[in-house]
Amino acid sequence: MNLTDTTRIMLDAGIRRLCVISGEAAWAQHQTQDWQQQLTGGWVTVGANPLSAGPHSQPTAVKTLLGREFSHGIFDAREGFNAEAFAALAGTLRAGSWLLLLVPEWQRWATQPDQDSLRWADSPQAIATPQFVTYLQQLILADPEVWIVRQHQPVRVRETGQSWPQWQCRASARQQDILAQLLAMPEGVAVITAARGRGKSALAGMLAQRCGSALVTAPAKVSTEVLARFAAPHFHFLAPDVLLATEALPEYDWLIIDEAAAIPTPLLRALVLRFPRVLLTTTVQGYEGTGRGFMLKFCAELGNVRHFTLDEPLRWCQNDPLEQWLERAFLFQDEVPSAPVIQPEMTCLTPADWPRFTPQLSAAYRLLAAAHYRTSPLDLRRMMDAPGMQFWLAGNGQGALWLVEEGGLAADLAQAVWAGFRRPRGNLVAQSLAAHAGFTPAAMLRSRRISRIAVVASQRRHGLGQALVRAAEQRDDGLDYLSVSFGYTAELAAFWRQCGFTLVRIGSQREASSGCYAAMALKGISAAGKQLTAEAHQQLIRDWPFMATFIDVDPGLPQVETLDFTAQDAQNVAGFAWAQRPFEASLPALARLLAQLSAVFPLLGAAVEQQPLAELTACYQLAGRKALIAELRQQAAQALWSWNHEKAAALQAFCLAIDPLKN
Repeated sequence: MNLTDTTRIMLDAGIRRLCVISGEAAWAQHQTQDWQQQLTGGWVTVGANPLSAGPHSQPTAVKTLLGREFSHGIFDAREGFNAEAFAALAGTLRAGSWLLLLVPEWQRWATQPDQDSLRWADSPQAIATPQFVTYLQQLILADPEVWIVRQHQPVRVRETGQSWPQWQCRASARQQDILAQLLAMPEGVAVITAARGRGKSALAGMLAQRCGSALVTAPAKVSTEVLARFAAPHFHFLAPDVLLATEALPEYDWLIIDEAAAIPTPLLRALVLRFPRVLLTTTVQGYEGTGRGFMLKFCAELGNVRHFTLDEPLRWCQNDPLEQWLERAFLFQDEVPSAPVIQPEMTCLTPADWPRFTPQLSAAYRLLAAAHYRTSPLDLRRMMDAPGMQFWLAGNGQGALWLVEEGGLAADLAQAVWAGFRRPRGNLVAQSLAAHAGFTPAAMLRSRRISRIAVVASQRRHGLGQALVRAAEQRDDGLDYLSVSFGYTAELAAFWRQCGFTLVRIGSQREASSGCYAAMALKGISAAGKQLTAEAHQQLIRDWPFMATFIDVDPGLPQVETLDFTAQDAQNVAGFAWAQRPFEASLPALARLLAQLSAVFPLLGAAVEQQPLAELTACYQLAGRKALIAELRQQAAQALWSWNHEKAAALQAFCLAIDPLKN
């Protein structure tokens, strides 16, 4: 095969190609070096180790390459396959590029532990991923445009001939048309959506250059390299939080928010209000998640918004083989059904069902990606191979519910979680209720957490979401409770309440991803699950008067102000005093303890009254937060001894018996 001639023809046709290299380490290394010797130019490697003289990135740091372009790429997936990083690397390659994918020996690949599974499988060791690997192998073999170089096997190539016409790119004309409309736009908001490689960042940079008075913000400055290049001397950047904290800004005609879907909604709302004209750009059908949820939710709130799309690629042709393979492999194309289903059939599936139900589970993933912008190929990998996954599908893709098994921890491990000594992987809600709310049984009971739920737009507000939850609840397999964690909004809280869930916890910090407080709700199924739900809800009601001063939401809880110091309060304070329970989670119980005492504990009292901990550290001349917390733990212990010496001794013995080294 003449790689030089083939690559030249690919460049003329505007296409890029994937070549899979599979074999033993030394052999694969030799093949890769041979490719680099035949094709000079800028090679970039993504993998554990550099395999070229060009730039190198670890898979988890691939975002540092965004906004850059390379001639050819090498993706080393022999130890693990980071799907988002692979797709991101492909997005940096221009027409005429090759992407070499290095994988383990073909017959051994599906049974080899995948180190990337440590990111998403909630398993202490890497696991094999047979569903995903078999799925990829089938796609690789089925696509005649993919070259395959396997050790001890004939090389499969497809020469690029006259079947590919000369590339005629019209993307720049579309860019200029949108730019003219933006420059003539009165005050308001414009949104540009596009898949990767369509030139939206370049267009945003052209706007900044032409108007001469634009401020740029984005989740990360490193990803604005293309925008900055086109804006030239008119590129002025401020991070979103810095921008909002700056009261006196120069007057700008435009605020350009690149990758707007990755910025929390409350920040976006505040940013949009500060400028006369705002351009929001966001990626759809992308490896870092989709902007579809952003379009549905945030833009709908703004009212009169001008929408633009860039459909044709700028750096490769419309029918590029590499992009088409990626779209098939990672289900980037939206194919959400809209036909109404009056009484849809509910189907329960697991990862093991992918081979037999690939169309149904693929439709569920696409629906989830359309509804939740952070759904990415990492979630596809979890759906295929992570343990403890369960999926309920309504009809032929009208609704999808994704559940994750939680709980079932041994008593000693659950106690260590309660004490703050252990946080094993996974079990988000079950562990949080033990570690923060103080309910050890939550980690021991069997539960499933709703990870995602989505219903197609035409079927919403007809009870389909509630029907999916009912189906999951009624499955008789010894479950104690269902749980859900969500960014608190009145709308979402009302939906989960309609589904029969009871609010049991609201976190004290806003989530960076949503800008909302993390809330948790339970739906008891067994007697033990119902008891846990009732007790956790009652504790939230008791704690809320202390929490409401620093959590800016109104969950509509009954106004109950009681200073009764219960046995559970005493245990939670003991966990703070003699173990590692966090101060914020212990604060309401500490406040009720101090209310029982005549003795005064100045530092602890000031902290309970929510004087900023940084001020207390300085006021009491302590050497940082760690020293402050240590002093607070000591005063909490003293307060317990002052309250009841006999009970305090028993509680101390209980906490000291929880030895983290034994768990």
